[in-house]
Amino acid sequence: METTPPASSGVEAPASPRTLADVGLGTVMMRDILLKSMFRMNLSFVTDISKVVCLPVPLVQELVDMARQQRLVEATGTLHATSGNEMGYQLTEAGKNRAMDALSQSEYYGAMPVPLEAYKVQITKQSIRNIKLSREQLLSGMGHLILPDDLIGNLGPAVTAGRSILMYGPPGNGKSSISNGIIASVGGKIYVPRAIEYGGIVISVYDPIVHSKAEAATDDPNSLRRTSNRFDNRYVYCDRPSVITGGELSLDMLDLTYNPVARTYQAPLQMKSNGGIFIIDDLGRQQEPPQKIVNRWIVPLEESRDILALQSGEKFTVPFDTLVIFSTNFHPNEIFDGAALRRIFFKIKIDGPNQENFLKIFAMVARKRKMPLDEQTLLYLMKNKYPTINNNYANYQPVYLIDQMIAVCEFEGIPYQMTPELIDRAWSNMFVKQETIVH
Repeated sequence: METTPPASSGVEAPASPRTLADVGLGTVMMRDILLKSMFRMNLSFVTDISKVVCLPVPLVQELVDMARQQRLVEATGTLHATSGNEMGYQLTEAGKNRAMDALSQSEYYGAMPVPLEAYKVQITKQSIRNIKLSREQLLSGMGHLILPDDLIGNLGPAVTAGRSILMYGPPGNGKSSISNGIIASVGGKIYVPRAIEYGGIVISVYDPIVHSKAEAATDDPNSLRRTSNRFDNRYVYCDRPSVITGGELSLDMLDLTYNPVARTYQAPLQMKSNGGIFIIDDLGRQQEPPQKIVNRWIVPLEESRDILALQSGEKFTVPFDTLVIFSTNFHPNEIFDGAALRRIFFKIKIDGPNQENFLKIFAMVARKRKMPLDEQTLLYLMKNKYPTINNNYANYQPVYLIDQMIAVCEFEGIPYQMTPELIDRAWSNMFVKQETIVH
């Protein structure tokens, strides 16, 4: 079946630096990262160093030559067959001492960081707000979810605006699935820096747990023009990030993480999600009250910038370019005051299905689970069971009931079947009878 492709942002790639000045870092910082990388990874050849520090070979050669002039690096004077006739280099005693001194200040080594100002420019180029999402793309991202007719009409403008969304409603009606559908709909790829630099401090951003590395384009070996891998290798080409948190979210996860042993910083979750989506699921289940969590987001949501603090207490601003989705089973008026609600741009209620959509979901799940539908059993379910809960249908219920019946059939060694008796047994597990238990 042909599906509509995800939204594409046509992101402009960050240009590869051609001179050391283009890197945007001080020469001492670049030299020290070079020395630390050679020391920690036992690197000898410029091509190997280039891959580790993520700079073009000519620029790495310049840095090596600079370090040689300062008697921190020396040529080994030997060529190895496996090196492609490339000259080898090693740290001098002074170079080792300098590397260890630099490591005592910060254990960071590897990819040269991207200056904060350059990062801001790239974030603007690949902003989540640049996404233009059509109804067809959003529907395609939702897969086989059966949704009310007006829901897509409400979700579409919210996603395209790239602002904040609050989804609320009774549990078990697909808020999490809809959030995942939004992620699939947005699609696209962006460039995530391995690390950024601010005031000589390095902050790691790229996180393999959060960021999904996209396949790089490959060149046709017969082509005269090489077009792939021409972007700044200090960035990683990734799918637009999506960060999903739930009851485990705490406010300290939204601050810089400092490792006192390595003396390095790790970017907070919302910074890792720049250019993508940040979902706070099960809002109201966290240790901090929802009001406090939203208060932390007031400046970012209103001004598209976040304020972070270093260990020294110094504060600085970073881009905040993420579609924030709050999802809760509570009514917004129970957990927020009016000021907080004002700052959440879209509020969308996710209700349970009507009877028609419930039966569609039930039939779809039965087909997937290879459970034969029985009309008399469905009538029994509709007339005898649902009136006891005021006909409150929920999206999770078909899956729950059918899986319960399957479990009984498999245990009893009988073919999958749907009967009023099995419905009764499944129903008794879906709801707990209200009673007093004597201890």
